[in-house]
Amino acid sequence: MTCENKIVIVTGAASGMGLATTRLLRDQGATVYAVDRQEVALQAACAACGAIPSVVDITSSRACDELVARVVEEQGRLDGIANFAGVLKRTGILDCSDEEFDFVMETNVKGCFYLCRAAARVMVAQGAGSIVNISSIWSDVAAPGVLAYCVSKGAVSQITRSAALDLAGTGVRVNEVRPGETKTPMLASERGRALTPEEIDGKLQQIAATIPEQRLAEPEEIAAAALFLLSDASSYMQGASITVDGAYTAC
Repeated sequence: MTCENKIVIVTGAASGMGLATTRLLRDQGATVYAVDRQEVALQAACAACGAIPSVVDITSSRACDELVARVVEEQGRLDGIANFAGVLKRTGILDCSDEEFDFVMETNVKGCFYLCRAAARVMVAQGAGSIVNISSIWSDVAAPGVLAYCVSKGAVSQITRSAALDLAGTGVRVNEVRPGETKTPMLASERGRALTPEEIDGKLQQIAATIPEQRLAEPEEIAAAALFLLSDASSYMQGASITVDGAYTAC
């Protein structure tokens, strides 16, 4: 299970699961184009691990096409893409505004679609490639108070399955990882105000208590699943989901 010498794009690479995946790929000898909108954090992350920083707004179809074209121009090919970039708003059906709904859809759904399409066009021409989308357990079981996020991740799962059927037989694979509750900045975000470190620890302990494994996932554990799907070890996987949730959805 190696990605040595592969050329891979990772979005949402400045923090959390995207950063962990970028580091893991670099440790294995992959060339990684690390994508995020947080320029300062992205530059610091890339300086530390040797990834290539790419500040890109993935809600722009043109920007996504240009990113993929740049990678192919500089490297000659694109072997994989891991779509980690995502946003969340903690509002439910009664209070989710038009603006909040659209904000989440633009990044989580349109951004995923734009990058999948741009990558697929190149990979089909190559006859090989792996697209890995990051959905969520909430795409299936849902949760209260995060309506737009749940809807968006359900859409990501459908992009994955539909694209897999479209691309079956071309040498291009499309699969997804469905993380459960993971120790990332997003987990403590959008809670009305900035929480103190003590409040964050308390909140994370409350969430961990709801999980059969009695702990949150580490970002590196999600990265390992993404690495498997990016590698040739998953060569017969197409349109599949890997759930990494500490048995949360087994209940």
